[in-house]
Amino acid sequence: MTAATQTPAAAPSPVLTFLKQPLVVALTLIAALLLLGEALSPGFASGQQILRLLIVAALLGIVAAGQNLVILGGREGIDLSVGGVVSLSAIIGGNLMNGADSGILPAILGCIAAGAVIGLFNGLGVTLLRIPPLVMTLGMLGVLQGLLVVIRNGIPSGRAAPGLSQFVTQPFLFGLPGIIWLWVAIGLLMAFMLGRTVFGHRIYAIGSNEQAAFMAGVPVKRTRIALFMLSGAFAAVAGMCLIGYSGSSFANVGEQYMLPSIIAVVFGGTPLSGGKGGYTGTMAGAVLLVVLQSILTTVHIDESGRQMVFGATLLILMLFYGRGRAMRA
Repeated sequence: MTAATQTPAAAPSPVLTFLKQPLVVALTLIAALLLLGEALSPGFASGQQILRLLIVAALLGIVAAGQNLVILGGREGIDLSVGGVVSLSAIIGGNLMNGADSGILPAILGCIAAGAVIGLFNGLGVTLLRIPPLVMTLGMLGVLQGLLVVIRNGIPSGRAAPGLSQFVTQPFLFGLPGIIWLWVAIGLLMAFMLGRTVFGHRIYAIGSNEQAAFMAGVPVKRTRIALFMLSGAFAAVAGMCLIGYSGSSFANVGEQYMLPSIIAVVFGGTPLSGGKGGYTGTMAGAVLLVVLQSILTTVHIDESGRQMVFGATLLILMLFYGRGRAMRA
């Protein structure tokens, strides 16, 4: 049979294509896990429980927003320092507030400034010194962990202001706490920035092909530095919200967000190679991970077991990612 008479390959079904979208997969898994949780523990999928899960997911989702930007920028960009930034910001915010509402604004400004400065150092190390992002941010995490131990030696420090605690945990608008509305606002801001601004287009450009973006006049180094600064700032905001949720902070309170923030991004459809994806899927990925963690807690799996599950999840996602990358090559 000649090439001219060969039957063309059938186009993929629109329904199948829709069902394979990462956002759809994540939402389907969330629904399945909620049903599983309800079967294991009646009341797991109640309105109040779902609201509590959304608050925890918002904390993770805010950290993952910055992680998402760094990963979108390509060059195998991962920010491993976000856990340290969350911990440091929680301590800075708690001490600046010290239980007083008048200290909320200085705490917010101080935390964001600290997170942005840490991100600036990460960005300068990656762009000017050409240190791989994984190595640079891991080293920064070690610096922050040592700094936190020296400062507080694991002792709780600072107190959240009542106004911040109410914003994070109490109904604010339409029965939803303020942190959920903050997360929605961040989602809208991310969607606008990535889809409608020059900066967003530059992120996708350097993530897809850094050399081509540079030849086209994109300020690659400045853009990448800005991504790490935004990652630090988002992690700092999450640290502020975390102390509002818990009331006080420990030196290592943010470590729990490092690995899940990466998994949430990959679950949401952003490959670690960068250049494509978005934040909407990451938001669903954050909810999915929190529901999974809650189920693991329900069946009495300890913290080390949950970390093993998260690590295995990331490895499985990387296997699928690697397979897809090879198929595209």
